[in-house]
Amino acid sequence: MISLTENPLLGMSWYDSAWVPLLNPTNVLDYFCERSNPFYDHMCNNQIIKSQRLSQEQLNNMVGIEFILLHVQEPILYVIRKQHRFSPTQVTPLADYYIVNGVVHLAPDLYSVINARLLNTVSSLQSAFDEAMSYSRYHPSKGYSWEFSEKEEPEKKESSDKKKKEEPSSFFQRQRVDNLLGELAKKFPPKVVQPIHTEVKEEPVKQEAVVKQEIKQEKPDDKANSIKPPPEKRAKLTR
Repeated sequence: MISLTENPLLGMSWYDSAWVPLLNPTNVLDYFCERSNPFYDHMCNNQIIKSQRLSQEQLNNMVGIEFILLHVQEPILYVIRKQHRFSPTQVTPLADYYIVNGVVHLAPDLYSVINARLLNTVSSLQSAFDEAMSYSRYHPSKGYSWEFSEKEEPEKKESSDKKKKEEPSSFFQRQRVDNLLGELAKKFPPKVVQPIHTEVKEEPVKQEAVVKQEIKQEKPDDKANSIKPPPEKRAKLTR
């Protein structure tokens, strides 16, 4: 992997505050070709064209290192490519630079990105294996086993000590707060709203129910009284 010691430009950035408000696709290449820019090569074809006051179209007819505007995403992102031209149709890319809000950075190549990600993964796996090995134990009769109690107990003690030390408030603070709340309650006593009692008259309903029950009970008696038994048949006298 290309480290910062091998390529110190990976950790550098450059910008010119006088140009930043005026950047656009037509002048961003001139902004990159400033002499104070550490990413700019003063021996490139762009510098020759600039000194001879030629047009940018002459770059296609020259041979050597040149800078071109590769991608534009207005208003903040511009990508500039450094390439080596061999002919009007044959070029080899060398590096890419991206400009975000006027700040120029060197884009890392794919090889550097993949190596950095792999190194981060390997270091994380190594630390996980080291921690797992610290919990493993071996006994000739039992074989391998895991013991977590030795390291869990100190952690529990530390957590309990922290809880004891980190009290939410002291006795003086709690007492002072109670006094303040009492004074506020005296100055601004809470308003007690008396509930409104509504009288519900249930007696007439009960009386009506009793009257209905009495009427219902009287009906069968009236029927019993109204029904008369049949007259008794008397035996006729025969002479």
